[in-house]
Amino acid sequence: MPPRSRAAVLGSPIAHSLSPALHRAAYAALGLDGWTYEAIECDEAGLPGLIASCDGSWAGLSLTMPLKRTVLSLLDRTEPLAADVGGANTVVFAAGQRHGYNTDVPGMVAALAEAGVSSPVGATILGAGATACAALAALRAVGLVTAVVQVRDPARAGGLLAAADRLGLTVELRPFGSEVREGDLLVSTVPPGAADFYAERSWVSRARPSAVLDVVYSPWPTPLARAASQWGAIAVSGFDLLLHQAARQVELMTGLAPAPLAPMRAAGQSELARRAQAPAR
Repeated sequence: MPPRSRAAVLGSPIAHSLSPALHRAAYAALGLDGWTYEAIECDEAGLPGLIASCDGSWAGLSLTMPLKRTVLSLLDRTEPLAADVGGANTVVFAAGQRHGYNTDVPGMVAALAEAGVSSPVGATILGAGATACAALAALRAVGLVTAVVQVRDPARAGGLLAAADRLGLTVELRPFGSEVREGDLLVSTVPPGAADFYAERSWVSRARPSAVLDVVYSPWPTPLARAASQWGAIAVSGFDLLLHQAARQVELMTGLAPAPLAPMRAAGQSELARRAQAPAR
């Protein structure tokens, strides 16, 4: 196998990941016939050993929950953005070193821009985990300096508040389920089903967001996204975020740019359609 031709996505659970479909489609379109990409079940305890086992044939790793924060202490170099956010979702092996990046942020910015959301007047984030921290950085990138973050337990928002401080953003914590300000971009970073009650409430015009990004991508549309479309808001899928962050990962790992978005998108949508038609187990 040629040098630097292996890559994988790590996480727990990982079987549901769309990353293999996206990355393999990119390799095929780029003519990287010898490249492979797999999904590897890995928890926080297993991460140090797995990364240490990666030899010179490895190009990079994609990281999902719960590894984005854990990996920081295992890196030789961390880009400023990943350090500010407090999490890296990408490891690139280069010159015997482990370089950490966060592609969730540019992926989110690109997904919003593709949908026509480039200058929101304000923003509300649901959740306070690693993806919420990335959302803060994305909001900074589109020109915002403040954000409302709705959380169930303010005592568990320390990591998010620390990220906001590093990013130079002012955050107002509010209880989960509070009203959303009119015109805001609403970013839901919570698990499937957790934001469904927003779709069921009777929205008054003064509290309707103008755009909704739901990081959930299957099944799509989510109840929140469906409701947003019904009241005339822009609905952005978590699939678009996943696609654009994967494209940036491909560029970092292969050194080839731009990543082939069209075949990656087609492969991801095809895999989602296949899963939707598969018999329930």
